[in-house]
Amino acid sequence: MDQDQLEEHLRFAVELGVAGTSRDAAWREKGDGSHFQPGTNEGAEKGDGSRFSSETTTDSASTGAKVGASELTPVPFFANPADALSATREDIGDCTRCKLHTLGRTQIVFGVGNPNADLMFVGEAPGADEDVQGVPFVGRAGQLLTKIIEAIGLTRDDVYIANVIKCRPPQNRNPEPDEVASCEPFLFRQIDAIKPRVIVALGKFAGQTLLGTDAPISRIRGRLFDYRGAKLIPTFHPAYLLRNPSAKREVWEDMKLVKKLLES
Repeated sequence: MDQDQLEEHLRFAVELGVAGTSRDAAWREKGDGSHFQPGTNEGAEKGDGSRFSSETTTDSASTGAKVGASELTPVPFFANPADALSATREDIGDCTRCKLHTLGRTQIVFGVGNPNADLMFVGEAPGADEDVQGVPFVGRAGQLLTKIIEAIGLTRDDVYIANVIKCRPPQNRNPEPDEVASCEPFLFRQIDAIKPRVIVALGKFAGQTLLGTDAPISRIRGRLFDYRGAKLIPTFHPAYLLRNPSAKREVWEDMKLVKKLLES
């Protein structure tokens, strides 16, 4: 492939909104939920909650000047979602990007399930059991999540489960903004690799983080949002249901909507 063909190929990928591959530090900043577009330094709304970044510069975009291949970041393509997820896990490594690796976490808790899943669950962060086993949602809350999944006719092997944060925060505190900023791009890559039809955000933190809002979970749960090519539905976290069993009815209503979307 000559230089002109490479430039055209990469421009086409940018126009498609390919996400998860930019080396631009600004791409990793959640900010106010805005997104970057070619030829600007300001955020632009894409409409589905996703982020994308152009590798073209303001000058070249505004003047039509040819962009050198050295200024463009190659976009990797994978044969299947499993390979894309494997590459993402390899890129994380034994992560030291934020302070959590110094605060007692045992290991990275990446994600588990079907790389080709139509349904993906996103929680907040690993707990004590997850930190030991390296698998998300394996404690009491995880056992309840398994029952919720089975209630709509699926198994854990049919879905994909991950968290916003891949390391356990000390004493299960909420992740802090710098920790989210370091880890969130890897969640975006997981979502973009799997391309689920439906994403369920489990709990206040996951819902607020993915949607870039401070609205309470009681206000956003059960509502439908467009997000990175999927339909996103926030609902209560299984741990909350263990403390408030009466909320199970509302979660069941949310899951009936999930099932309807999957069957449509």
